[in-house]
Amino acid sequence: MNAVHPSHHGRSIELHDISKHWDQTRALDQVNISIPAGSFTALLGPSGCGKSTLLRIIAGLETATEGTVKIGKEDVTRRPPDKRDLSMVFQSYALFPHLNVAENIIFGLKTRREPKKARAEKLQAVAELMGLEQLLDRKPGELSGGQQQRVALARAVIAERSICLMDEPLSNLDAKLRHEMRMELRALQQKLGFTMVYVTHDQAEAITMADQVVLLNQGQVEQIDTPRSLYETPRTIFAARFIGTPPMSLFEASVLGDMGQQLERDADTKLLVGLRPEAVRPASEGALKAIVSAVEYLGADTMLDCKIDGELITVRTSGREDFTPGSEIALSFASEDLALFDKATGARLINLKTD
Repeated sequence: MNAVHPSHHGRSIELHDISKHWDQTRALDQVNISIPAGSFTALLGPSGCGKSTLLRIIAGLETATEGTVKIGKEDVTRRPPDKRDLSMVFQSYALFPHLNVAENIIFGLKTRREPKKARAEKLQAVAELMGLEQLLDRKPGELSGGQQQRVALARAVIAERSICLMDEPLSNLDAKLRHEMRMELRALQQKLGFTMVYVTHDQAEAITMADQVVLLNQGQVEQIDTPRSLYETPRTIFAARFIGTPPMSLFEASVLGDMGQQLERDADTKLLVGLRPEAVRPASEGALKAIVSAVEYLGADTMLDCKIDGELITVRTSGREDFTPGSEIALSFASEDLALFDKATGARLINLKTD
């Protein structure tokens, strides 16, 4: 297995005040991100938030209007892609249809004029690592989507770059295969120790694979955090609404009656209050009164959409209980599970007491 080892393991990436403008459009606005060497960082956000542009700026395929890109300690802002020690895998696998799998994988090594013996050793090691030994003589057209994806990954791995950039590489695969490839990719990155920067709009992908998630919104960084912190303590209304399946319920403080009024007095501002679906429980009495508006049975869980004064609260409860739309329900929660957001700025209020 020794034939495959990134030349100097992962290298860190630092982005300082990166902005990108096209005419009047600001695709990126003052983005600062620190990506530790050997880490897996996901760039997450909705379509058009700037994540692919950011990846292309790291790669050197686009130049930032303002700001600095550092790889390791070196300023590479003006350096071409082939001088940045990185490999890339895109959504379209870009395999050469007339070359077989083996030739596709070693294509880059050939263009670098690497000796034949070294190429053969590396090919063997990478084919083993990626489970492609049986497919080396096939053409891309004879492969499934998952197999083609593995070939594209093998081509990136064999290059032994210290950084690997990926842009939505699993989005063409079906759900089951996507799940398997996520696990494989993560294991591969940890085994080989390269620095991975991975663009996705799929939060499940970001949260299951990444050491740190960079959540982008309209060209700006919304939050940079571990997956757990992003889920447990979203810093903004946007993060709360984007992360979680289903996301956090956000509603007017007035729904909480006296407690809500007290919270708004303490905060001296209008609030949106947030609760994760699993933090709300059906209760017997003395809690919030709501009407069940929709029931979604998911086997182990049942998701309830409940309405209070026209505001929606989602409840994740056991699939063993039965609920009917239109019925009344009482809901309870622990006050420490409440997340409080300033309605005007969208920012989370961290220090306000909710008890």
